[in-house]
Order: sequence, then structure tokens, then C-alpha cells
Amino acid sequence: MDKDPLFHVVLEGRKVGPYDRRTIVGMRIKGALDSDHVLVDTDGNQLTVASLIGRRPRSNDFQPNRTGGFSIVQATFPASLRSVSGRGHGIPAFHGEVEARVQNDALRIAGRFRKGLGWKDDRVKLPLKDIVHARVRGSEVELGLRGPDDQPLHIVRLELFTPDAASELVGWLPSATPWPAGLASDGPVAVAGQHVLWVSVASTSFVVFVVLAVLLARRLY
Repeated sequence: MDKDPLFHVVLEGRKVGPYDRRTIVGMRIKGALDSDHVLVDTDGNQLTVASLIGRRPRSNDFQPNRTGGFSIVQATFPASLRSVSGRGHGIPAFHGEVEARVQNDALRIAGRFRKGLGWKDDRVKLPLKDIVHARVRGSEVELGLRGPDDQPLHIVRLELFTPDAASELVGWLPSATPWPAGLASDGPVAVAGQHVLWVSVASTSFVVFVVLAVLLARRLY
């Protein structure tokens, strides 16, 4: 079995690591790295975090259930689920990287979430006709979805890792209109049903600590 490729992170002229793709994506999601940080692969080639994330994950990273029937895939984006406010679309508490896939009639979000003592791969489809508002905030996209039975607007925040990717995703949402001036969505909202996954994130949290320690030591000495 082929091993996952490894990359060193360049921090103020020093190489830290190596780390695999999933760990680097986790550090980007947690804010320990940004999209412009430089990586070096085992052959000495340089690339940015954004470039690595833009590559498709290896086939054994996660395998969400395949879509039934035939759907036209218009665009695919690596992303992470920042928060969900409201109910009605059954979005799981996805952890880490997800795949946002624009189909002819829906925005399909696929990833993995904690279930019991293990992980489950799953996906949810958000009908494009229900996405009534969308806006870009840096590398994040906020979606306002029409709730069932006149319920309050369902707000979903996705991290797309770069402003260009965020703008491109919004461009694929034909029913979305500009964000209403009176609709507040500031402040993080916990993903519905998400619990503290201290066991699953322990390794990534340690890596984040090491990266921050290197930066601090560099500044002190």
C-alpha cells in the first residue's frame, strides 16, 4: 500500500515536520497555518497550503456514499464546515475537511463525523432552490437557506480556504441573492450536534502546539 505523501512546513526559514495532508489541512482549519504558508515535499518541490488543499484527497482519505441516480457535477471544492444555525436540513457535525460539490440541483457536502466510538462517512444535499442568500467573507461563504414551514433562515458557514474559491462557489448558486442588510450572522455558532472530540483531535492539537512553539522560540531567540 502506498504511503501518504509527507510535507515539511516552512516557518520563518525553518522546516517543521513532516506532516501528511490531513494534518496540514487540520492545521489550516484551526488557523495554525494560512493558505499562503509554504510546504516542501519529499522531492524538494515547494507549494503552498492552498495548492495542497486544492488537490483531490487520496482515495483512502474518506469515501462518502455515492450519489444515487445521475447528477451533473458542475464544480467541486475542498472545504470545512464552520458552523450551522437553524434546523431543517439534517447537516451532520462534519469534522475536518469536507467536499462541497455543486450538482445540477443541489449543493452536496460530504465528509466524516463522529458516531459512537468511531467515524462515519456521509453526505447531505442542500437543494439549490433553497439557498436564497449567499455572501463571501474572505475565504468563507455564508449561505442562507429557506427553512421548512416558515422557520427562521438556516445559516451555513463554509471555509473554502481561499477568497477565489469562495467567490467561485457563490457564482454557482443561481437562486442566491445578496445578503439582506438586516440579517445578522456574526459570531461563530457551534455545528448542530457537535461534541468535544478530544480523542480524535489530540494529535492535530499537538502539532498546532509545536508549530506555535517554534514561532515563539524564533521570536525570543
